[in-house]
Amino acid sequence: MKLTGIDHFVLTVEDVEATCAFYEDLGAEIVTFGDDRKALRFGEQKINLHPIDNDVDIVAREPTPGGGDCCLVTETPIEDVERRLRERDVEIVMGPVERTGAVGPITSVYVRDPDGNLIEIGRYDD
Repeated sequence: MKLTGIDHFVLTVEDVEATCAFYEDLGAEIVTFGDDRKALRFGEQKINLHPIDNDVDIVAREPTPGGGDCCLVTETPIEDVERRLRERDVEIVMGPVERTGAVGPITSVYVRDPDGNLIEIGRYDD
């Protein structure tokens, strides 16, 4: 078997609409699929949103809002990312800091979404 990438992952959330609004403000495309389920699309990947009281037939063993930690990649200069976050009153938890991404060095800032998930926003160094 050869795995070639990540298609999507799931965040369990308290309030799907609040989560959609937060990520849409950061540039995500909100998509609706299935039985009116919501997802956040970033390029060719997406994050499916499961409300805490969801009726999806197969889920993580202990789905918990705020238990996520992921990195979203941007082409926007980190200084512009910082400015945009501050304009929207999104607290920067850490950064900018140098990190190692999947394919090389990145500069990142960290924020928390409405459920407390740790979201790294990183830009690959030129």
